[in-house]
Amino acid sequence: MQVLIIEDESRAANQLQKMLKTCGFEYQLLGIIDTVEDAVLWFQKNTAPDLVFMDIQLADGLSFEIFQKIDVEAPIIFTTAFDTYAIQAFKVNSIDYLLKPIQQEELLGALDKFAKSNKPPMVAPEVLKQLLNSLQPTSKRNGVLVKEGSGFVQVKISDFLYFYSEESITFGVTASKRHIIDETIDQLYSSLDQDLFYKINRGQLIAKSSIQKIEPYFNHRVKLSVSNPRDQDFVVSRQKTSDFKAWLNS
Repeated sequence: MQVLIIEDESRAANQLQKMLKTCGFEYQLLGIIDTVEDAVLWFQKNTAPDLVFMDIQLADGLSFEIFQKIDVEAPIIFTTAFDTYAIQAFKVNSIDYLLKPIQQEELLGALDKFAKSNKPPMVAPEVLKQLLNSLQPTSKRNGVLVKEGSGFVQVKISDFLYFYSEESITFGVTASKRHIIDETIDQLYSSLDQDLFYKINRGQLIAKSSIQKIEPYFNHRVKLSVSNPRDQDFVVSRQKTSDFKAWLNS
C-alpha cells in the first residue's frame, strides 16, 4: 500500500504515521509534502498513490487549490482543524475527513471506509467551489476570547499585533500584553479579515499594521521587524514570500 502525506506541520505528519502503525495499517510512505505547489509537481511526475492523507491548509494555501490545477486520481482522507458545516459535504461525496487532533477511532473508521470503497472518490467541482467559499471569511471578526484568570475576556481584533503558536499553545500579542487563545493558528486565520492579517509561516499570523520593516533573508525569504516582538523572529516562508509582498502592497 503506497501512501502520500500532504501536511505542512511535521509534528502532525509524524503523529499520523505513529497512529497508522498503531492501527496495524501496512504501507509504504512515498513522501511528505507541505505545499500546494510541490503537491501539484509531485502528482504531475508520479503515478497516483493508493491513498493520500491531505491537510486542508498548507504552507502556501488551501489544498483544494490542487484540484483546480490537476486531476488527482487517488482516494483522499482529508485532515483539518476546521469544523464547518460545508466540510460535511465530504461525507456526501464519499470522501472522508479527520478533524484535528485526530482520534484513533476516527482514523480506524476512515481506513475501514477506504478498504470498502470500490473506486477512488473524486471531488465534484460544485463541492470544491462550496468548500473553497466556506473557508474564506464571510464577515469581519470583531474580537477574540482570551484567557484571563479562571475565565475569558474579549479583546478587539484591531488591538492584536500578531499571533503565534508555541508548544501547541496559541498566543495573541497586543501593544502591552501576551494573551493565551483557545484556538489554533489555522482556526484564527480562517476567521480573520485576510486583507489585514497574513499567515507568514506555519505558526505565525501578522497584522499588516504592526509591520515596521521588511529585509531580505537567506534562502529567498524575508524577515520582518514588528511592533512589540517579544523575542520572536518573524520570517516569511520561502513559498509565501512573493504572495506576502503582493499582500503587503495591496
